[in-house]
Amino acid sequence: EALEEAYGLRECHVVEVAGGDESIPRELSSTAARYLAEATLWGPRVGFTSWSSTLREVARALEPVRRSGATHVVEMLGDLGAPLLQHEAGRATLRLAAVLGAEPVLLRTPGVLGTPALREAALLDAHVERALTMLDHLDLAFVGVGPADFHGPLREGDNFFGADQLAAVRAAGAVGQLNQRFIDAKGQAVDTPLDDLVVAITLDQLRAADTRVVVAGGISKWVPLHAALRGGWVDVLVTDLATARYLIAHAD
Repeated sequence: EALEEAYGLRECHVVEVAGGDESIPRELSSTAARYLAEATLWGPRVGFTSWSSTLREVARALEPVRRSGATHVVEMLGDLGAPLLQHEAGRATLRLAAVLGAEPVLLRTPGVLGTPALREAALLDAHVERALTMLDHLDLAFVGVGPADFHGPLREGDNFFGADQLAAVRAAGAVGQLNQRFIDAKGQAVDTPLDDLVVAITLDQLRAADTRVVVAGGISKWVPLHAALRGGWVDVLVTDLATARYLIAHAD
């Protein structure tokens, strides 16, 4: 209730997690899956961040949703990481689409390209164009939130940014990212040349989504989550108790 009031959230679910941060994705995904099975926030078009390890766990844990009303599950970010991670991401999208009775719309192209020209070439693919166009209006978006740095299994050269690029964007004021779109401590967009390398939902498209859900926690997410909440990028939050206490303590 304190988080809902402080950040204008529609709903917030806080989970007490035993053990360290490594237990957080499993515990949060289990709670989120139970909540989403009965939630009424589903709509025809669902955006999904399949590279997020926590959201992949949500897709695995979610039981079939009766009368979800979903017609499409659209990936909101291209491939990141090594081939095995890309495979797992695709499987999670297919799983979520299956339990919702919807059509999966895959974004099978690198999420981060080496040059703007390579990105422009990727956008010419008809399947990529269809997926990105469908992101113009989402009824529900599962948003990936992370630091403006390497995180999880992502490494330089794995369809991702380089260390110098990330250092430059942090120097420009970025403290976090939403599907690889960078934001500052107030949750405002940080204009950066890296945007011209990313195949993903834009911040304008994300702002237009009817409902944005974030399932995230752990120390590495404290600062970017705080920025995302300050910027009004989150409608429904599922997080752990320690993260919730940090967010309450740092509310404006």
